[in-house]
Amino acid sequence: MPAGFKLAFVLLAGVGAGLAVYGFYASRAHSYLSDDPRTCVNCHIMAPQYATWQHSSHREVATCNDCHVPHDNVFNTYYFKAMDGLRHATIFTLRAEPQNIFIKEAGIQVVHNNCIRCHSTLITDAKLLAQTTQFHDKFGERLCWDCHREVPHGRVKSLSSTPYARVPVPESPVPGWMKNLMK
Repeated sequence: MPAGFKLAFVLLAGVGAGLAVYGFYASRAHSYLSDDPRTCVNCHIMAPQYATWQHSSHREVATCNDCHVPHDNVFNTYYFKAMDGLRHATIFTLRAEPQNIFIKEAGIQVVHNNCIRCHSTLITDAKLLAQTTQFHDKFGERLCWDCHREVPHGRVKSLSSTPYARVPVPESPVPGWMKNLMK
Protein backbone atom coordinates (compact mmCIF):
# COMPACT_ATOMS: atom_id res chain seq x y z
CA MET A 1 0.00 0.00 0.00
CA PRO A 2 1.44 3.38 -0.95
CA ALA A 3 2.40 5.70 1.92
CA GLY A 4 -0.18 8.30 0.82
CA PHE A 5 -3.00 5.76 1.15
CA LYS A 6 -1.86 4.78 4.62
CA LEU A 7 -1.95 8.40 5.74
CA ALA A 8 -5.39 8.91 4.17
CA PHE A 9 -6.64 5.70 5.79
CA VAL A 10 -5.33 6.74 9.22
CA LEU A 11 -6.89 10.21 8.85
CA LEU A 12 -10.26 8.79 7.76
CA ALA A 13 -10.18 6.25 10.58
CA GLY A 14 -9.39 9.05 13.04
CA VAL A 15 -12.21 11.22 11.72
CA GLY A 16 -14.61 8.27 11.86
CA ALA A 17 -13.60 7.40 15.41
CA GLY A 18 -13.88 11.05 16.43
CA LEU A 19 -17.36 11.34 14.94
CA ALA A 20 -18.41 8.13 16.68
CA VAL A 21 -17.14 9.40 20.06
CA TYR A 22 -18.80 12.80 19.51
CA GLY A 23 -22.08 11.11 18.48
CA PHE A 24 -21.96 8.98 21.62
CA TYR A 25 -21.31 12.08 23.75
CA ALA A 26 -23.78 14.43 22.03
CA SER A 27 -26.62 11.91 22.09
CA ARG A 28 -25.93 11.15 25.76
CA ALA A 29 -25.83 7.48 24.82
CA HIS A 30 -24.23 6.60 28.15
CA SER A 31 -27.35 7.88 29.98
CA TYR A 32 -29.47 5.17 28.35
CA LEU A 33 -27.63 2.55 30.39
CA SER A 34 -29.11 4.04 33.57
CA ASP A 35 -32.60 3.95 35.09
CA ASP A 36 -32.81 7.72 35.50
CA PRO A 37 -36.21 8.98 34.22
CA ARG A 38 -34.55 12.23 33.10
CA THR A 39 -32.98 10.17 30.32
CA CYS A 40 -36.39 9.73 28.74
CA VAL A 41 -36.70 13.49 28.22
CA ASN A 42 -33.41 13.67 26.32
CA CYS A 43 -35.89 13.75 23.46
CA HIS A 44 -38.39 16.46 24.30
CA ILE A 45 -41.16 14.36 22.78
CA MET A 46 -41.31 12.45 26.07
CA ALA A 47 -42.11 15.58 28.09
CA PRO A 48 -45.83 14.72 28.56
CA GLN A 49 -44.96 11.19 29.69
CA TYR A 50 -42.35 12.50 32.13
CA ALA A 51 -44.67 15.20 33.49
CA THR A 52 -47.61 12.83 33.98
CA TRP A 53 -45.40 10.20 35.63
CA GLN A 54 -43.91 12.88 37.89
CA HIS A 55 -47.39 13.74 39.18
CA SER A 56 -48.43 10.12 39.69
CA SER A 57 -48.10 7.79 42.64
CA HIS A 58 -45.68 5.66 40.61
CA ARG A 59 -43.05 8.41 40.86
CA GLU A 60 -42.29 7.24 44.40
CA VAL A 61 -41.70 3.60 43.54
CA ALA A 62 -41.02 3.11 39.84
CA THR A 63 -38.90 4.53 37.05
CA CYS A 64 -39.64 4.38 33.33
CA ASN A 65 -37.59 1.19 33.01
CA ASP A 66 -39.46 -0.51 35.82
CA CYS A 67 -42.60 -0.44 33.69
CA HIS A 68 -41.41 -0.26 30.07
CA VAL A 69 -38.52 -2.74 30.00
CA PRO A 70 -38.76 -6.52 30.55
CA HIS A 71 -37.21 -7.84 33.75
CA ASP A 72 -37.09 -11.55 33.04
CA ASN A 73 -33.30 -11.57 32.39
CA VAL A 74 -30.54 -9.03 31.91
CA PHE A 75 -29.94 -9.85 28.23
CA ASN A 76 -33.59 -9.39 27.32
CA THR A 77 -33.69 -6.18 29.36
CA TYR A 78 -30.83 -4.54 27.48
CA TYR A 79 -31.85 -5.99 24.11
CA PHE A 80 -35.36 -4.55 24.47
CA LYS A 81 -33.97 -1.28 25.79
CA ALA A 82 -31.54 -0.99 22.85
CA MET A 83 -34.15 -1.81 20.22
CA ASP A 84 -36.71 0.56 21.70
CA GLY A 85 -34.10 3.30 22.14
CA LEU A 86 -32.88 2.95 18.56
CA ARG A 87 -36.45 3.20 17.28
CA HIS A 88 -37.03 6.32 19.38
CA ALA A 89 -33.73 7.87 18.30
CA THR A 90 -34.45 7.19 14.63
CA ILE A 91 -37.92 8.69 14.78
CA PHE A 92 -36.67 11.72 16.68
CA THR A 93 -33.67 12.24 14.40
CA LEU A 94 -35.88 12.08 11.31
CA ARG A 95 -38.35 14.48 12.96
CA ALA A 96 -41.12 11.94 12.40
CA GLU A 97 -42.42 11.98 15.95
CA PRO A 98 -46.19 12.11 16.40
CA GLN A 99 -47.92 14.64 18.62
CA ASN A 100 -49.40 11.85 20.69
CA ILE A 101 -47.35 8.75 21.46
CA PHE A 102 -49.04 5.36 21.70
CA ILE A 103 -47.36 2.26 23.05
CA LYS A 104 -46.33 -0.30 20.43
CA GLU A 105 -47.41 -3.94 20.45
CA ALA A 106 -44.07 -5.16 21.84
CA GLY A 107 -44.31 -2.73 24.73
CA ILE A 108 -47.90 -3.58 25.64
CA GLN A 109 -47.09 -7.06 26.91
CA VAL A 110 -43.95 -5.80 28.70
CA VAL A 111 -45.90 -3.15 30.61
CA HIS A 112 -48.70 -5.61 31.41
CA ASN A 113 -46.21 -8.19 32.74
CA ASN A 114 -44.51 -5.51 34.84
CA CYS A 115 -47.84 -4.42 36.32
CA ILE A 116 -48.43 -8.00 37.42
CA ARG A 117 -44.82 -8.39 38.64
CA CYS A 118 -44.97 -5.31 40.88
CA HIS A 119 -48.55 -5.76 42.05
CA SER A 120 -48.46 -9.53 42.57
CA THR A 121 -49.25 -9.20 46.28
CA LEU A 122 -52.38 -7.21 45.47
CA ILE A 123 -53.43 -9.63 42.77
CA THR A 124 -53.16 -12.60 45.13
CA ASP A 125 -54.58 -10.86 48.21
CA ALA A 126 -57.60 -12.90 49.29
CA LYS A 127 -59.35 -9.98 50.98
CA LEU A 128 -59.04 -7.81 47.90
CA LEU A 129 -60.01 -10.57 45.53
CA ALA A 130 -63.15 -11.23 47.56
CA GLN A 131 -64.24 -7.70 46.67
CA THR A 132 -63.00 -7.56 43.06
CA THR A 133 -63.11 -11.12 41.74
CA GLN A 134 -65.32 -10.18 38.81
CA PHE A 135 -62.65 -7.72 37.65
CA HIS A 136 -59.44 -9.57 38.42
CA ASP A 137 -60.23 -13.15 37.47
CA LYS A 138 -59.63 -12.52 33.77
CA PHE A 139 -56.00 -11.35 33.72
CA GLY A 140 -55.33 -13.25 30.53
CA GLU A 141 -58.15 -11.55 28.66
CA ARG A 142 -57.68 -7.96 29.73
CA LEU A 143 -54.84 -5.54 30.16
CA CYS A 144 -54.41 -3.84 33.52
CA TRP A 145 -55.05 -0.40 32.03
CA ASP A 146 -58.35 -1.51 30.50
CA CYS A 147 -59.66 -0.65 33.98
CA HIS A 148 -56.83 1.41 35.51
CA ARG A 149 -56.76 3.96 32.67
CA GLU A 150 -55.35 6.89 34.59
CA VAL A 151 -52.28 5.04 35.91
CA PRO A 152 -49.71 6.52 35.69
CA HIS A 153 -49.86 8.79 32.63
CA GLY A 154 -53.55 9.62 32.47
CA ARG A 155 -55.55 9.79 29.29
CA VAL A 156 -54.49 13.23 28.08
CA LYS A 157 -50.78 13.20 27.38
CA SER A 158 -49.98 14.73 24.02
CA LEU A 159 -47.44 17.48 23.43
CA SER A 160 -50.25 19.97 22.85
CA SER A 161 -52.01 19.00 26.09
CA THR A 162 -48.94 19.64 28.22
CA PRO A 163 -47.17 22.54 26.49
CA TYR A 164 -45.79 23.96 29.72
CA ALA A 165 -44.83 20.67 31.35
CA ARG A 166 -41.93 21.17 33.71
CA VAL A 167 -39.32 18.65 32.75
CA PRO A 168 -35.58 18.59 33.25
CA VAL A 169 -33.86 20.35 30.39
CA PRO A 170 -30.88 18.37 29.11
CA GLU A 171 -27.56 20.12 29.33
CA SER A 172 -26.05 21.45 26.13
CA PRO A 173 -23.72 18.95 24.46
CA VAL A 174 -21.41 21.84 23.53
CA PRO A 175 -18.36 21.76 25.83
CA GLY A 176 -17.64 24.87 27.92
CA TRP A 177 -14.35 25.60 26.15
CA MET A 178 -16.16 25.66 22.81
CA LYS A 179 -18.83 28.01 24.18
CA ASN A 180 -16.06 30.36 25.29
CA LEU A 181 -14.55 30.28 21.80
CA MET A 182 -17.91 31.19 20.26
CA LYS A 183 -18.35 34.29 22.46
